[in-house]
Amino acid sequence: MKIYYPKHYNKDYRVQVFPLLKPFIKEENFTDENRREMYGVSAQDYQFVNDLSDAELVILPMAWNYYVQTNQLHLAYKLVKEAEKAGKRVWSWNAGDYGVKIPEFKNLKVFRMNGYGSRNQRGHEGMPVFIKDRFQGYSKEDFSDFPDNRRPIVGFCGQADAAWSKALQEQSKIIYRNIKSLVGLNPHEPQAVVATTKLRANLLTQLERHPKLRTNFILRKKYRAGVSTPEERDKTTQEFYQNINSSQYVLCVRGAGNFSVRFYETLMMGRIPLYVHTDGYLPLPNKIDWKHHVVWVDQKEIDQLGEKLVKFHQERTQKGLLELAKKNRQLWKDHLTLDGFFKSSY
Repeated sequence: MKIYYPKHYNKDYRVQVFPLLKPFIKEENFTDENRREMYGVSAQDYQFVNDLSDAELVILPMAWNYYVQTNQLHLAYKLVKEAEKAGKRVWSWNAGDYGVKIPEFKNLKVFRMNGYGSRNQRGHEGMPVFIKDRFQGYSKEDFSDFPDNRRPIVGFCGQADAAWSKALQEQSKIIYRNIKSLVGLNPHEPQAVVATTKLRANLLTQLERHPKLRTNFILRKKYRAGVSTPEERDKTTQEFYQNINSSQYVLCVRGAGNFSVRFYETLMMGRIPLYVHTDGYLPLPNKIDWKHHVVWVDQKEIDQLGEKLVKFHQERTQKGLLELAKKNRQLWKDHLTLDGFFKSSY
């Protein structure tokens, strides 16, 4: 694909560079072999042109958050309008946990991990969290280590806290941000008032109490157990992926932003998400029938979380579960990696 992007990216804000551009905005000594190894993409598949009129696709080089933060929205608007005059589509990115408020344009696609689908924002589409492939370090290519158990084995390793004091603190912060957003003092979109650490704790308790489930939980009071040293981070990372690998299912529910990184980590590891849908975006809904890859539980049905998992499990043989695990791994490789997703979106 022929891509044009203006050179008003800022290397000091590299975390907000449009994800597909990151592998190509590098030092001169960065080779295509380095690119394939680090990002899984090759320069042979993408052609960058210097004139917008020659492009098949135009990319806004930085996240909308950057233009808001640096008071440079005029640069973004100018590019979108120039592309519209030339009959070109523009890809852009609304980053972070919350997303910033932006106007609608007919030729604009806004990829995002965050957000709420029911708001029906024109051109907004789900984007995966792009993660490193860790499968070979923890699992076997033939899936011979996929757990075999008559009772569903559901795993979770992460932060959960049932304390009301923590929940009230979390909700108060959201309400404060929402008020500022509504009166124009905060550029971020308003959020659902949800105490997510308590939500996770309540769901985990429900699963633990279910007599037909086997739970495999490692609960943290702080994000990544509050570790600070590289050795501690390595240890908690190993525990995290070992927990996924030793489970058939993994509870995946939103965090501070309305999306779950764990959801993509579970698919990458070839396991089955127990996915609590909280009105968030999922990638490529027109190409992927998500309800065929996960145990789907709508937020209004969370009181039935355990029963839905048991029913899903009892309706499938061990062979069927194994095949689904393999399909989930392949789904991630084909459509949810950096290269796979943007080629699938084109």
